[in-house]
Amino acid sequence: MKPRPPSIKKVSGVVAVVLASATLAACSSSGSSDSKSGSGGSGKAILIGSVHPLTGALAGAGGLMNDGAKMAVADINKAGGIKALGGAKLKLDAGDSQGSAETGQSEGQRLIQDGAVALVGTYQSDVTQNVAAVSERSHVPMVIDVAVDDQILQQGYKYTFRIQPNATEMGTSGADSLAAMGQANGSPVKSVAYIHIEGSFGQSVFDAFKKEAQKKGINVLKEITYPATNFTDATTQVKEAASVKPDVIVDTGYFPDSLLVAKSVQALKPNIKALYGIANGAFDDNSFPATAGTAGTDVLSANYHYAATSSKVVDIRKRFQQQFHKSMETASVLSYQAVDVIAQALEDGKSSDPTKLRDAIAKVSVSNPLLAFDGPITFDPTGQNKNATVIVMQVQGGNVEQVFPTKFKTAKLVFPVPNK
Repeated sequence: MKPRPPSIKKVSGVVAVVLASATLAACSSSGSSDSKSGSGGSGKAILIGSVHPLTGALAGAGGLMNDGAKMAVADINKAGGIKALGGAKLKLDAGDSQGSAETGQSEGQRLIQDGAVALVGTYQSDVTQNVAAVSERSHVPMVIDVAVDDQILQQGYKYTFRIQPNATEMGTSGADSLAAMGQANGSPVKSVAYIHIEGSFGQSVFDAFKKEAQKKGINVLKEITYPATNFTDATTQVKEAASVKPDVIVDTGYFPDSLLVAKSVQALKPNIKALYGIANGAFDDNSFPATAGTAGTDVLSANYHYAATSSKVVDIRKRFQQQFHKSMETASVLSYQAVDVIAQALEDGKSSDPTKLRDAIAKVSVSNPLLAFDGPITFDPTGQNKNATVIVMQVQGGNVEQVFPTKFKTAKLVFPVPNK
């Protein structure tokens, strides 16, 4: 999650558009006809569709995520393919959402028409809502790598699964972690001011945080929002947050806007214990420390994150860097993981028929996940990963370190943060 996505549309409108497309039932049939033998279909590779923003303002993140999915396919094929299906190879077909919900929907339809037995994607919640509706209508499973909005899995869908925590889990865990860190360090947090991007993403995380924070004795003194487009200066928002004299300023947003918040906090120097991101697209990105400079020092971030202490993840990220000459961020690791989930379900279910594959994904248990999760990847009846975990990171020494809880730490937590 780096740049800002367009505003999120209502799911009901998405579903109505998708149901109006009479061709999708036929697409489902064509998508699974080559796979019903359970052997990958007449020697053909098993096609997985990847929908991400590959052009436009979000192309940086989307390209990395597609590369993560591509690398997973290559690794699985190199290891012998899907052994339960006679060593059938996987093939990735990329769809470019261009950051648009409508375009993402069209790309999802195209991939299914071309024979994709499963989809991964899409980075933005509004795009994911559309593609999930397409998958549901087509009876082709979709594994969400990144898209936080609760609404996506509140439609009663049976073919959509999400690996990462949802917005409610992130807001709730963010509040729990903040309270726990304050208590553990002898500096309880009593109040916050909360800055977040407008739209369902920011609002849903904030609402969950506020509800849990009140239970923990943390008072949300002020909620400050900013627009999803044409946001170029966070000075006004940070001034407003600082005016109520909170213990902590909390921020939920994407990379460019959260970078502005961090720089404004440095410039205005409010008397706070920390700047704390929740579901933040900047503060735990490996490029943030260098981009933010001293404004990033000691900034905290509650988010899902790749398992930095896993030797398997270290190897994957090292090879990714060598191959693509870019750092493999958490979103890209999630795309790799999404393909890996599909591959294990293909092994477990011994069939590439989309309906049977869906049933196998619903029952899958992926041990040693690539994310810092508190248990294997398994899905509840709504399609949400039951063990998706939020951890806290902190910028220290020019690096993003895992600092809380202790079982995931790579460095010692600094809290309260020294005034800059």
